[in-house]
Amino acid sequence: MKKFYLLFSLLLFVSVDNTQAQLATDSWSFGFGFKYPRFISINLTPLNSNYGGYLSLQRNFSEHVGLRLKAGYAHLESQFTNTSLVKVTASTNAFTGDLDLLYYLVPCEPVSPYVFGGIGGLYKKLTNKATATLEDNTVNYQMNVGAGVEWSLDTDWKLVTEFGFYTTDNSEFEGALGAAEVNARDSYMGINLGLLYFIDKGSPSKYCQLYSGITQEYKDMTNYNKIEDMIKKHIPKEVVKEVVVETPAKAAMMEKWVLIGVNFHFNSNKFLAESYPILYDAAKTLLKNPDMKIEIQGYTDNVGSESYNKKLGQKRADAVKDYLVSKGVAASRLTAMSYGESNPIADNKTADGRAMNRRIEFKVK
Repeated sequence: MKKFYLLFSLLLFVSVDNTQAQLATDSWSFGFGFKYPRFISINLTPLNSNYGGYLSLQRNFSEHVGLRLKAGYAHLESQFTNTSLVKVTASTNAFTGDLDLLYYLVPCEPVSPYVFGGIGGLYKKLTNKATATLEDNTVNYQMNVGAGVEWSLDTDWKLVTEFGFYTTDNSEFEGALGAAEVNARDSYMGINLGLLYFIDKGSPSKYCQLYSGITQEYKDMTNYNKIEDMIKKHIPKEVVKEVVVETPAKAAMMEKWVLIGVNFHFNSNKFLAESYPILYDAAKTLLKNPDMKIEIQGYTDNVGSESYNKKLGQKRADAVKDYLVSKGVAASRLTAMSYGESNPIADNKTADGRAMNRRIEFKVK
């Protein structure tokens, strides 16, 4: 039992991830995993030598509400002393089918808790019954309640940890019937550890914003006129069309995509405030074009040594990659490279020119 809880805790720790959570208004998913069941309220003494597993098919109708059909198997053991004063181990093998309604409390976070409730049916097989008159094989029903947490691993996979409480319709589940019991019911718990894979997703969710700082009331404060003036002042006219992106959607067809407006503080990989709307649009474009792979190229001005600028450019490229991954773009689609102070697009002798050179470019592969 201690080994199980140690493994359970270790997987919980490893699974914590900042990957963007479910971003669809509706979805279909398939789940599977292990179950640790244990009797709670029975006539015999519960044992810990139990095991089980489950398969599930889940339909999420919205960001908050889902319906799950789950099939499971549970082997539970208990102990009693027979008339010869010998301790006997009784076992119950249960095949279950449950229909549960799920409600997600915080649906848009990488760690998403939920509660559930529902009903189910079970087919049980008894071995070494304490009450000999009970039938070996019967069909019953049960009531289910519980809570769980989904931990995002990437955009399609989640780790699921769940605790459930199950009450059967009679007191024969463990194979014993007390003499004074009237309309009693046996109960057991189940601790699940498994994976959930999204096989189909609906339209992107407006509720789960890609950029947490943007809401429906967001007002874009970026001074695009100033950016355009800087471009016209420092970039030759013959290459203006190659670097100015009027709408992010057009970038999917370009070999080179310059993120005009994504700039950094001097000698830092921290974004300037006006960079976030541009990065937000870039994330949306990449999510709408799942086959697009890009090289994120980090550039600096010429202040400082060439080797230092090379390292600084890498930090800036990595910062952009981390931002895009946090918004749901698969890391396997992104490569971060530094080009330091090479290939300036503006005059490093002026403050505006150096600001333009502290930039990010996307190269579409």
